[in-house]
Amino acid sequence: MPETSEPPESARPPESARPPGSARHAVPPAALDAVVPAEPLGVEPAPTGHPGIDAGLALLEALDGVPAEAHVAVYEDVHQRLVDTLAALDQE
Repeated sequence: MPETSEPPESARPPESARPPGSARHAVPPAALDAVVPAEPLGVEPAPTGHPGIDAGLALLEALDGVPAEAHVAVYEDVHQRLVDTLAALDQE
């Protein structure tokens, strides 16, 4: 018989004995439908002195206040810039 990652129901502590936030569905699904407007974090990254890295940080900084759906493309772009920068360092 394969092992399961979940203990049997009889071995689990009752909901009232579990620590806060440990419930399987701590946030009701209906609450996930509510749209929360994005607010700027107000975090300013310190310059690294490397133009490629600083350009990537500037792109991330520009995401403040932008809806999360738009973040993926920027994250992928910054990730590729970092990969390219690290690859270039390996070739030096």
